[in-house]
Amino acid sequence: MKKILFVSAAAVMLLAACGGKHEGGVSETTKKNLEVNAAIAKCFETKDFSKLGDYLSEEFVDYAGEMGPVKGVAANKAAFEKMMSTYDSAKTTTLRVMGDDEYVMALMEFSGVMKVDMMGMKAGQSFKTKAVEMTQFKDGKAIAHWTYMEPAEMMKMMGGAPPPNN
Repeated sequence: MKKILFVSAAAVMLLAACGGKHEGGVSETTKKNLEVNAAIAKCFETKDFSKLGDYLSEEFVDYAGEMGPVKGVAANKAAFEKMMSTYDSAKTTTLRVMGDDEYVMALMEFSGVMKVDMMGMKAGQSFKTKAVEMTQFKDGKAIAHWTYMEPAEMMKMMGGAPPPNN
């Protein structure tokens, strides 16, 4: 089901991106959205969230928060810093990205080493996982974010057995 969702979302984003092209290529708005999306990803890799207000609107909502939606720049900065303090050797790799004047969708790979026991993993245990990160933009800033992961990936990360491959 998640694979169907991912493929459908990718197709919609691809069609939207193609339809959003202007004479001479990608629009300036799309370019800006892609740049801001890359800058946000860099914040996670460097663990430096000091410029987050440059990239997120005050109304920003992260629907992928650990305990549910997180609203506003300050609350998200605190949540991101807390999350990243639990990892060592964090690496964020953008595998694919596509966008248009409103959304950017990126297939990302995350890896690191746990500093604390968390989500079924033990301190010192390494992890590597992929997710689709979807971010909505308005006026050059992110206004909303969602994360989509394969259920088997989440189960593996949390120490559970992935479902059988039929």
